[in-house]
Amino acid sequence: MHLLEQAMAAFTVIFDPMRFLIIMLGCLLGLFIGVIPGIGGLAGMALLLPFTYTMDPYTALAFLIGMWAVTPTADTIPSILIGVPGAAGSAATVMDGYPMARRGEGGRALGASYTASLIGGIFGAVLLGLAIPILRPFMMAFGTPELLALCVLGLTLVAAVSQGNMMKGLVAACFGVVIASIGDEAQTGELRWTFDSIFLWEGVPLEALVLGLFAVPELIELGAARQSVALHRSESILRDQFRGVKDAIQNIRLVFQSSWLGAILGSVPGLGGPAIDWIAYGSAAKSVKGGTESFGTGDVRGVIACEAANNSREGGALIPTLAFGIPASATMAILLGAFMMHGIQPGPKLLTEQLDITYTIVWSLMIANIIGVLICFAFVSQLAKLALVPAGILVPTVLAIVFIGAYSATRDIGDIIVLLIFSVIGWGMKRFGWARAPVLLGLVLGGLVEQYLFISTSRYGSDWLTRPGVVLILAIPVLYFAYSAVKFFLRRRTPALAPVGAAVSEPAPPKQAEPAGPISLVDRIMLPGMWILAAILFATALATSTEWALAARLMPQTVSAVGLFVVICSGIGIYMKKRAGETIVKPRKVNETDPLEAMPDRELYKRMGIMFAWVLSVFVGTLLIGLLPTLLVFMIGYMRFEGRQPWIRTLAIAIVIWIAMFILFDNLLNMPWPQSYLGDAFPALRTMVSDII
Repeated sequence: MHLLEQAMAAFTVIFDPMRFLIIMLGCLLGLFIGVIPGIGGLAGMALLLPFTYTMDPYTALAFLIGMWAVTPTADTIPSILIGVPGAAGSAATVMDGYPMARRGEGGRALGASYTASLIGGIFGAVLLGLAIPILRPFMMAFGTPELLALCVLGLTLVAAVSQGNMMKGLVAACFGVVIASIGDEAQTGELRWTFDSIFLWEGVPLEALVLGLFAVPELIELGAARQSVALHRSESILRDQFRGVKDAIQNIRLVFQSSWLGAILGSVPGLGGPAIDWIAYGSAAKSVKGGTESFGTGDVRGVIACEAANNSREGGALIPTLAFGIPASATMAILLGAFMMHGIQPGPKLLTEQLDITYTIVWSLMIANIIGVLICFAFVSQLAKLALVPAGILVPTVLAIVFIGAYSATRDIGDIIVLLIFSVIGWGMKRFGWARAPVLLGLVLGGLVEQYLFISTSRYGSDWLTRPGVVLILAIPVLYFAYSAVKFFLRRRTPALAPVGAAVSEPAPPKQAEPAGPISLVDRIMLPGMWILAAILFATALATSTEWALAARLMPQTVSAVGLFVVICSGIGIYMKKRAGETIVKPRKVNETDPLEAMPDRELYKRMGIMFAWVLSVFVGTLLIGLLPTLLVFMIGYMRFEGRQPWIRTLAIAIVIWIAMFILFDNLLNMPWPQSYLGDAFPALRTMVSDII
């Protein structure tokens, strides 16, 4: 009864007219921040925190929670419509949302995502309200070995559904964990693969890697195709929107399954949004009919699973933050700062004496999700039209935002270099059939895997593998991979297992082959070459880490050995297929509706070269004259000469967008821009331009 009274008292506080308007303002700001790729709730929380100094605690927390709660909903917009993750946590939505937009189903994907987001957000808020008083014993019983097993489960789940090739997914996941090893090792202070660069001491920045793997490859392909995102114009975006709502309702079991998973995993400190989304995505692919084959090709169920988990995890993330003062993410760490600033001490008091504040947060979370989704529904018709914007306008505009989003990671020129390197890697993986999702998840979970592995082995030795929770969690991937291996070998022997005495029938007529293009020289080299590159990478990682201390080399050597083992197993599998007469390097399927797939390789690589040259020109220009001036020149040059837009339209669009970026990033975020040769040569010029603007 006491809990109910406190909840109703908090409800009354929230619906104070002025406080409710503050929540709405936070929601609007959160939607605006979420739409901009590379910014996300973390930067938004940091940006808005100073504005809460003069607010009372209830209003301040409602304002911050309102902004933070709707950011994942807004992240969906660029993820679906232009294939650019609004934040690292929305990268999984790109896998199916963007292909739907390419088919002209952007409205449907948005409608499904908003409905799943609404249900997931409310689910997370309700679970938070019910779980906080009773969850402490469970959280305290979850040790580092179980957390390590959970991370391994997440990696294998995503690898198992990687574009139908489990072995490639495992190699990609191991590659991501190796990338996570770069930098200063926390236990020993060992510098691993930093190449004498101070920038790499903190590791590879996640934001730049995400944008390089997922955003830039899509944008350069869109620019090379010289079309809008949507290859087919939807006749009724409003009708598609309600079709998406219907999709979510028809898959309500999946919505609740993903919401539950997102909320529970969100309560695990340090696991993070990107990992949770990919775990939910992999779990959904395994649990729905045909998901393993259809996820990643534009299956609306993939969007629903990601978005339900994406929003429900926010409620889960608040559980350890409020109950134990342990931030479940970097954003929660900033929220803890807001607590301290307003004299609120997270922990037992929030569960007993200050339950009104706790339930104020619960109501704010629920109301913010409802308001955010309603706003998105109201403007979905206009938002879906973004997919119809010509590539000549959309590509340079979004690329400019991507460059600033990547640079905002650590505000070092190295961020842009990382963006360029992983743009090439990301495009190569996409082109030659390697899933990019496991790389991202490997990077996200790599630090946690290392921390949990070191603690588990130091404290328990090898006995941590026998703990009941660990055995239960690890049994899932072990049994699945054992089943897959048995199925593979049985399939090789199927022709020899005909029953004795069975009549010999005529061979079945071959299936009608799908149209396919010729096997190009590049494909003949790179399809096996990707495996060779992976083997070289893991072997090099093993060889170069032998002199490190045990704590520093334990994880990278373990993961590199696993990766090398998987590559060898794949080589054996390829050899067996070749002996059985199967085609190893298969012709690429031709999709006549996709201009890039129907394009001859010579023309395709020519256009890709031009696009990469445009991207590289931004880096060169940044070194010469600075990032902001380069982006203005880049947008004008691309729109006019590559996009062939009229001068008036080009100048109007480029200048308006550039001024908006300048106000947001320079004036509001006070971003320190990278040094340039021109600015170093003429310091007075830099000051003069800054004063004028």
